[in-house]
Amino acid sequence: MARIQVLIVDDSASVRQALRQVLEGDPELEVIGAASDPFVAVEMIARQKPDVITLDIEMPRMDGLTFLEKLMEQEPIPVVVCSSLAENGSQTALAALDLGAREIITKPKLQTRAFFEESRILICDAVKSAYHAGAGRTRVRPLTVTPKQNADVILERPGSQAMIATTERVVVVGASTGGTEALRELLESMPGDSPGMVIVQHMPEKFTASFAARLNSICEVTVKEAATNDSVIRGQVLIAPGNHHLLLKRSGARYFVEVKDGPLVSRHRPSVDVLFRSAARYAGRNAVGVILTGMGDDGAKGMLEMKQSGAYNIAQDEASCVVFGMPAEAIRAGGVDRVLPLSRIGEEIGRLGRY
Repeated sequence: MARIQVLIVDDSASVRQALRQVLEGDPELEVIGAASDPFVAVEMIARQKPDVITLDIEMPRMDGLTFLEKLMEQEPIPVVVCSSLAENGSQTALAALDLGAREIITKPKLQTRAFFEESRILICDAVKSAYHAGAGRTRVRPLTVTPKQNADVILERPGSQAMIATTERVVVVGASTGGTEALRELLESMPGDSPGMVIVQHMPEKFTASFAARLNSICEVTVKEAATNDSVIRGQVLIAPGNHHLLLKRSGARYFVEVKDGPLVSRHRPSVDVLFRSAARYAGRNAVGVILTGMGDDGAKGMLEMKQSGAYNIAQDEASCVVFGMPAEAIRAGGVDRVLPLSRIGEEIGRLGRY
């Protein structure tokens, strides 16, 4: 299989070197060049069109957003935004997603060996996801990787006893590549009294707060970045903070969330599998699971556990997905009750929320 060819665009020599080191360590990826600014990148693209571009958004001579906009108009190439953790950077990175970028990663810092390994996994997976999304191949095989840690490292498996249904439903949602737009469409369709919802969207630290604030400004439901002990109530959506797992918990009739540190699970933090397992354990029949567009298999095992605990689960259909990886794996695992186009999932959630 031909390797995915990557062009790095960043004005920092140290970042270019770190990214090259990360990407060239993956046998499926090949770095064909590294440009210090968009003008140099244009010359490189003219000589050899890359499959994916990693793009800094704060550069001299031409900023990354301007370059991205011109690129999408003239010669669309899948782009992964490489951003700092600054608050301003997060706003600009989200604007880049609106312009057509596929993924956001944070600039690698070669610190401890464990930190570097996590950085390598997240960056390489983002490049592969962008490639498959941009190339129009929506059905992809799972990543061929070394054994992954599962949700056992965060939370024990739920028991076999399905929880008795009450009068309130809670909705748990998982998404990755293409998920920012899919979530916008889904949440815009939800009325203000919709069932409480908890979401894991694969996104780096510092970006989820800006993402939640943006959704909150355009939706009838209230959307916020989750914090430990936030209640899951009607009309409110909680989004997992980047770089932290998010668990659904229950005390009596009250549902709330817990933000938790821990290792990557299913190659991600936050992990959909962790959220879904917690929903299986603490919500059972009261839960509705939704899995949206994304590459890989995060969420497939957790969704099956939810179904075994009595939950009702929905997967986004292939035609409306940017990447039909995560929904396909959940369907294959046997955890899905219904497959629907994105445009009908909100209506189905509303129907289920009324019991």
